[in-house]
Amino acid sequence: MERNTVILADGLFPSHEIPLGYLRSAERIVCCDGAAKSLLDFGLEPFAIVGDCDSLSPEIVEKYGERIFRVEEQETNDLTKSVNWCVERNYRDLVILGATGKREDHTLGNISLLAEYARKAEVIMVTDTGFIYPVLETSEFKSFPGQYISIFSLDPETEVTSYGLKYPLNRRKLRNWWEATLNECDGRSFRLEFTGGPLILFMKFRE
Repeated sequence: MERNTVILADGLFPSHEIPLGYLRSAERIVCCDGAAKSLLDFGLEPFAIVGDCDSLSPEIVEKYGERIFRVEEQETNDLTKSVNWCVERNYRDLVILGATGKREDHTLGNISLLAEYARKAEVIMVTDTGFIYPVLETSEFKSFPGQYISIFSLDPETEVTSYGLKYPLNRRKLRNWWEATLNECDGRSFRLEFTGGPLILFMKFRE
């Protein structure tokens, strides 16, 4: 819960205590456009509101006008605009909430963008079921026995080798997204080795 900047997207508002813990302990909460209303309804205030701001109510505009940062261009979505806004101000330790759950196309797009964000900030996504990490290089991860692990490759030519998982990967090319899902950790950590990449890693919360 030590991350200082939370970016709240306008997907499904968190309900699990882990993402809510990040929200409550954040030093600053940056809302993607319409997420500001959900945050206010929850009882917290935005540090900033970023996006094309086409879905803000007149009341929010009037009250938080000085915290609204409009980005008119349409080549990026509001989540990317918010990440870029944070990076420009040197807020680089980011946790993204509310980026999944309403529409599958938005969910897939937001998750895939993690690899792009990871090249300019330390970033994770937290949902109501687990953590989603972008992985740019060979890494080791703390875990617990039986934790569900799923691995996705954004490059089908990347060869992945795993250590510490129930179903090991040995220079496996993940050509379809399902191929390395529903794995489990054998111990208190596991390691993913690869060149190329990037990977997207899902780690389910402890039951």
